[in-house]
Amino acid sequence: MKRVVLSALAVVLLFTCAGMAATEVVLFYEDGCPHCAKMDQLLQDMQAAGAAVTVKEYNVASQEGRDLLPRLLAAYGAEMGPVPFLFVADAAIVRDTVYRAGSNAAPVVLAVRAVELEARALIEAAIADNARSPLDRLPATATEAVLVLGSECPDCERLDAWMTLVQRQHPELAVRRISTDDEEGKKTLDRLSRLYRARAAVPALFIGDTALIGATVYPGREKARAFAFSDEDTAFVGGRIQLAIDQKATPPLDRVRVREKATLWAVIGSAALDSINPCDFAVMLLLLGRLLVIGKRQKVIWAGLSWAAGVYLVYFLMGYVFYTLLGVTVGTRSLRVPYIITVSVIAILMGLWQMKDLLWYGKWFSIEVPAKWKPMLTRVTNSVVSLPGVFVAGLVDALFLAPCTSGPYLAILSLLSTTTTRTQGVLLLLLYNLIFILPMIVIALTVHFGVTTTARAERWRNARTGKLHFVTGVVMVLLGVGMIIGVQLGYI
Repeated sequence: MKRVVLSALAVVLLFTCAGMAATEVVLFYEDGCPHCAKMDQLLQDMQAAGAAVTVKEYNVASQEGRDLLPRLLAAYGAEMGPVPFLFVADAAIVRDTVYRAGSNAAPVVLAVRAVELEARALIEAAIADNARSPLDRLPATATEAVLVLGSECPDCERLDAWMTLVQRQHPELAVRRISTDDEEGKKTLDRLSRLYRARAAVPALFIGDTALIGATVYPGREKARAFAFSDEDTAFVGGRIQLAIDQKATPPLDRVRVREKATLWAVIGSAALDSINPCDFAVMLLLLGRLLVIGKRQKVIWAGLSWAAGVYLVYFLMGYVFYTLLGVTVGTRSLRVPYIITVSVIAILMGLWQMKDLLWYGKWFSIEVPAKWKPMLTRVTNSVVSLPGVFVAGLVDALFLAPCTSGPYLAILSLLSTTTTRTQGVLLLLLYNLIFILPMIVIALTVHFGVTTTARAERWRNARTGKLHFVTGVVMVLLGVGMIIGVQLGYI
């Protein structure tokens, strides 16, 4: 009997606690606003008196507050007005005006002294009804737009005000507002502008495949057009916004993050596979073997590092020059997509040709150092006995070896020129070439410590040259296909 009574009490206690679940209200305020302070004090007094209410507060000047407020106003059918904004149950109070969500009744304007009484009554009624949170009234977000604004910019204010009206019409549209007054905002604008293939300027709006930057609209792959806030202009951009909502387009910042992550892994993967290069290995093994023959084993490790440093410097400088030229020559919207498609097709064709060496190495034409250059490379390598000479030999030989290693590198440079800022591009070039020379350093270490000999390493290289060419070919085909897909999806 006692157990039954305790169980019944537990059930009663459970339902009592559920019925006392706190009701959530949402308050938007502004620093220094006396009306906001009074509303906040009212909420604190009710909580101190034991009212089951929790408060979510947002500063209207914060990014989160600026993004959320227009959507809540749209969900409640309320007009933008002066602070404070209080949302509770199905009611919204905008300073002294009360709106009812889902009601056709006209908003009610209260006397100043009646605002706090009305707010208290609404909160108490919401607690009694166990009303849901105002945030639950927001419809699921279909897509997100990014609005980039700057200070002392009249057009920024006009675009911000217009986007607030758009959000009232489309509460399922989230808008992330970013300011270029801070460095992070400038970087974000630059990243987004590169994604949409346009010069960075404010104000800027990015949504779906459309960008409005300055006084120009870039509607996907359609021809750019001027924007001057005319009815025709706003109707056109509004149609593009509606299209993005209907398609539930990927948010612009998500597209940027995906592109940057894909670019990073493309650089790492391509560099790792490109680094297993039989051309560089052949010349380096010849050099190390020469040092061993003349009895300078103690110099092998330093010679290997000097050689790798020379190769690194040449390939990085060549890559940087080519990357810069590509950024200037194919930086326009009209040239970028055709260029990427062309480079991708060439990469696929070169990759397929490289793959044939798995079965028919040495037949027809192979993408490697031309035979007529090999005697010259041998003479240069055999003449080296000092570390400065090894470094210079690395510089010279890297220029001759470029045809053997340039396939994946050129594809990556084309990708970087269209997807990265200058700083990002330089850092990724440094990373690519560091990965590229790592096997050279490993070879120098293994030969120096006697783990292998140059003769065994050369036999290994000769036996697998066809397979190595096949791997390089696979990398180039994958890069080419990946870039074509990226262009079609709007990530490049």
